[in-house]
Amino acid sequence: MTVETAAGATPPEPELVQLLTPEGLRVPNEHYDALIADITGDDVRAMYRDLVLGRRVDGEAVALQRQGELGLWASLLGQEAAQVGSARALRAQDHVFPTYREHAVAFCRGVDPVKLLALFRGVDQGSWDAAETNFHLYTIVIGAQTLHATGYAMGIQRDGAIGTGDPDRDAAVIAYFGDGATSQGDVNEAFIWASVTNAPVVFFCQNNQWAISEPLERQTRVPLYRRAAGFGFPGVRVDGNDVLACLAVTREALQRARDGEGPTLVEAFTYRMGAHTTTDDPTRYRLNAELEHWKLKDPIERVKAFMVRGDLADQAFFDGVEAEAEELAVHLRAACRALPDPTPTSIFDHVYVEPTPDLVAQRESMTTYLDSFAEEVAR
Repeated sequence: MTVETAAGATPPEPELVQLLTPEGLRVPNEHYDALIADITGDDVRAMYRDLVLGRRVDGEAVALQRQGELGLWASLLGQEAAQVGSARALRAQDHVFPTYREHAVAFCRGVDPVKLLALFRGVDQGSWDAAETNFHLYTIVIGAQTLHATGYAMGIQRDGAIGTGDPDRDAAVIAYFGDGATSQGDVNEAFIWASVTNAPVVFFCQNNQWAISEPLERQTRVPLYRRAAGFGFPGVRVDGNDVLACLAVTREALQRARDGEGPTLVEAFTYRMGAHTTTDDPTRYRLNAELEHWKLKDPIERVKAFMVRGDLADQAFFDGVEAEAEELAVHLRAACRALPDPTPTSIFDHVYVEPTPDLVAQRESMTTYLDSFAEEVAR
């Protein structure tokens, strides 16, 4: 099926790695099949659960924002396979540098979804402990985390934690970003640094076709993954709605990094089915036909079809996952509304490990100002 884009151009058929068709049929691939040869039926069921629960976290957050419980939310709807497949390729010692949309990656790394809600509710500045899960804080500045990831990867390299052959020691870093971020200088600088230092970092671009309201053809003249060649490292495009393909491709890229072979750019060719954020209205710039086309490639439905075709799960399993998702949603609604408001002066608490004299003075000034309201009421 060919889709006319909003800009009137007809995009070429993508060159990508695909192991599952949208109908759930397995596509043999001599190279990438070997990278997922160990995946069992239990593993597929676990990934399906991650996909469903990740979508439910996202859907509840959108609903909570519409009810005024969150200030903002950046939906991942449609990008679940790219996130779950890549996250399941990580080892415990690997580090993740996300943007602000990697909710399913956070879920797979063990970050409590309530902590994500707290950030978007504005009651804290990201309260999960990155040291516990190696899932670092969300970065709102577009593309900046690719530099953070590259720097961290260079540190791992200098610590000698790559290329030892020890699967429990060798580590890699993965940086997530969207297609819009590839137009940022930070991302190109990160590519240069990673290339010339041979840093153990995987650049995982979720090409969801739209940089807010700008379609991909207004961002680049060539497929994004081909840019890697200009920087001197490999690039690969994968079907971002295919969780098995994303797992296989990311596994290979991460292992290259752990082995000391340097960076890889992975372009997960996917689609943002929701709005850019809850402040956005995609109907003002996007055709309904395009959205309907991508709904037929739904990442969850294709895994479900694959499982049904292969007798990997019965209806009781699917009902159980749905019940678990509903229970999670009830928990999220209650936990979000119960989140305490912060004290105004807590904004100073995490600026530095040891507060500076100027910061102490600012805190005292703000405390005096706030106390003046109580004194006014008392009079």
